[in-house]
Amino acid sequence: MSHRPLVLVVAPGDDIYRGYCLRQVADAYDVAAITTGPLTWERPHVVDHEIVGDFDDEAALLAAGQALAARRPIAGVVTWAEAHLTAVARLAEHLGLATTSVESVRTCRDKAASRTAFARHGVPSAQSLAATSLDEAARAASTIGYPVVVKPASVGGSIGVIKAESQEDLADAYAFATRGVQLHGGDNTVVLVEEYLSGEEVSVECVTFQGVTTAVAVTRKEPGAEPLFEETGHTLTAGDPLLATVAPIAAAAVKATGTANGIQHVELRLTATGPRVIEVNGRIGGDWIGWAVWQATGLSLPRIAADLAVGWEPDLTPTRQQAVAIKVLYAPTSGTLAQRAIAAGFAETAGWVHGPAWLFEEGDEVLLPPEGDLDSARVGLFATHADTLELAVARRTATANHIALAVTDSAQR
Repeated sequence: MSHRPLVLVVAPGDDIYRGYCLRQVADAYDVAAITTGPLTWERPHVVDHEIVGDFDDEAALLAAGQALAARRPIAGVVTWAEAHLTAVARLAEHLGLATTSVESVRTCRDKAASRTAFARHGVPSAQSLAATSLDEAARAASTIGYPVVVKPASVGGSIGVIKAESQEDLADAYAFATRGVQLHGGDNTVVLVEEYLSGEEVSVECVTFQGVTTAVAVTRKEPGAEPLFEETGHTLTAGDPLLATVAPIAAAAVKATGTANGIQHVELRLTATGPRVIEVNGRIGGDWIGWAVWQATGLSLPRIAADLAVGWEPDLTPTRQQAVAIKVLYAPTSGTLAQRAIAAGFAETAGWVHGPAWLFEEGDEVLLPPEGDLDSARVGLFATHADTLELAVARRTATANHIALAVTDSAQR
């Protein structure tokens, strides 16, 4: 029997977006998993397994964790799935392994509670009012002043987030936000109406151990056209000088939520009056951001998350100095995906392309916002890396020029 500690991973996710997370944890720990179905791509990395029908079924989740613990001691519990952070914190607490409180996890997930915490602790953020009806949203927008951002209170990934320039846009924006809740199951049905923050958007990738937060990288976001806030790309450079400016604000935001241990993906806008916090996500960033941190700095956020879960102080010493540029590939229009391909041999010959990873097959239907969302609009993603950001971005452009995307039957839906 292995003498490595056993880490329980709840909801490992899919191989495309989160495969690197499970692999990096399994490189250092034995891994047990709880999923909602039989193991597929996870199988080579998992030594024990339980199935639950629904992660929102707390009794079933606790029973699955208890069953695994009865077979072998569990040293720590982790997840990188936004929707299940609260349930997993409760499971860790049930197993006597909690590293941060359930309440702090709830504060991160509930954006209204986050705003309250930021205000209480003097963290620069955005004015925000909660609404449970269109009338309430209209009053909130009138109080704050247009333009405003309307979004679900507890759904991540920019889902349901939209800008309303004026009162005439508000009804459609409110409907878009509430649809995001319905499709992606937030913890509550509250919609937030918030002050629009103008400026570059970044995220700060943080590690918190025993209440002390260290910012290890800053990701520069590349959003698509407003009024939506879909991210089309990211860049990340080891030793980015911006990190010194945003790190203290990110750390203050994490402290305000009461988080004691874990990984945080803290989103900010660099406004004319300084950096202001959008939200604190108590997990590894999506869209391969965690992979980008590893490629650029050598720091494995999934491995660090496991270290924190078992109570070990992680080593945060960078071992690489690189830059990464990520491109998210969207369908050009709604319809049937007729072609998605990269020129044969390009990635293999280049040697600096990660991917592309395809989310849809040719013949699948794709649907862009506002009728669809990122799950129905994204066709794939890829990343490039180099010693400098300029070269990584140039390589990303060259790669994009070797990719073909085509859609047919793009009638208005």
